[in-house]
Amino acid sequence: MKKKYNPDEIDLKILSILMKDGKVTYAEIGKALFISGGTVHVRIKKLMESKIIINTELKVDYAKLGYDITAFLGIYLEKSKMYNNVSEELLKIPEVVEAHYTTGTYSIFAKIISKDTQHLRNTISEKIQQIPGIQRTETFISLDRAFERPLASFDHQLSDD
Repeated sequence: MKKKYNPDEIDLKILSILMKDGKVTYAEIGKALFISGGTVHVRIKKLMESKIIINTELKVDYAKLGYDITAFLGIYLEKSKMYNNVSEELLKIPEVVEAHYTTGTYSIFAKIISKDTQHLRNTISEKIQQIPGIQRTETFISLDRAFERPLASFDHQLSDD
């Protein structure tokens, strides 16, 4: 059985740097932390193998590509046990970029990106609301994203050094 990898203080500092700027080189990280670029490479590889770093992703400004509407959809399920099937169907809809199983009012809370309100309406009525198991939905259109950031709680712990 493979031993669980426990990140140390250096690993957390590497993660903090990468979460602020994913394009920074191993050499630059090493210089900031007074370790070699090779050491950074090995540590990042271990973080990836242990699934602490899940993937790297490209962030796109969808509005600049003509996708001006970001909406959130609260989804009521007929029965909670339908969650897995509904989630699999939501995954097939390209406009649905996130879906979360939640407590509270909604069973699923989803994020949708669309070109305009007509595109959003069609996505909801012709795709999402046609999924078996969905009882009804509530839509919230985002007027502005105040901020988006990675979790940095361990970054604050480290900055107190």
